[in-house]
Amino acid sequence: MKPNLTNIKLVLAVLYLLLIIVGLTYLFANYNISDFFSYEFIRLNKDVILEYKEEKFLLLALLFFIFCIVWTLSLGFAGPLLIFSGFVFGKWWGIVLVLTSTTIGATLLYMLAGLFFRDIIEEKLAPKFSKLKKFFNKNELIYFMCFRFIGGGGTPYGIQNVLPIIFNMNLKNYIIATFVGSMPSMFVTVSLGSGIESVIDQNEKFNIFSVLFSPEIYLPIIGFFIILIMALVIKKIYFKE
Repeated sequence: MKPNLTNIKLVLAVLYLLLIIVGLTYLFANYNISDFFSYEFIRLNKDVILEYKEEKFLLLALLFFIFCIVWTLSLGFAGPLLIFSGFVFGKWWGIVLVLTSTTIGATLLYMLAGLFFRDIIEEKLAPKFSKLKKFFNKNELIYFMCFRFIGGGGTPYGIQNVLPIIFNMNLKNYIIATFVGSMPSMFVTVSLGSGIESVIDQNEKFNIFSVLFSPEIYLPIIGFFIILIMALVIKKIYFKE
């Protein structure tokens, strides 16, 4: 007697959810995760973090890379990690690590959700996002890239990660659109993180404006808005209602 594929998927899905629930319950019961990526934590532990980075850069980068994947796969967003990444690894290594790892995490989430929860996702999201179908059918790569550029028009990042399931988006196009489309906003946030060290060194109380008006920060922001305008123009012209 052949095993029922639907039942196997159901069992695996339940195990997957239980694993995430148990893991997150343990983490949040024993640690306040947000504190590890807060400005105050970074300020108080700056020397320890940077010294550890100098001594064991590859190990720290690998652990951070894996954590980003698991975090994105479990929760669907990576916001708290971006500033920490910029501060610890710098602007360029930071963006490479966090962009690559979150793209992998988002891709794994897309694949697993499509395998185990397609029916639920289609039931919940298809009625709300059905108007996007013609755009995905026209050019799914360009549209989803623009969709990522503009933050999904306010759509939560976790929903962005699984939304293309209802349009049967090609996996390769999903990966490219996620990587390229997420790059501008992540680069800006990582750049903010890379500017924190100078704020701490000057013994300043954290002020977002003192960071924003440094050349290392406002130049990427200007670039981001240029790209954002380009994305909106492309979306307006290429994807008319």
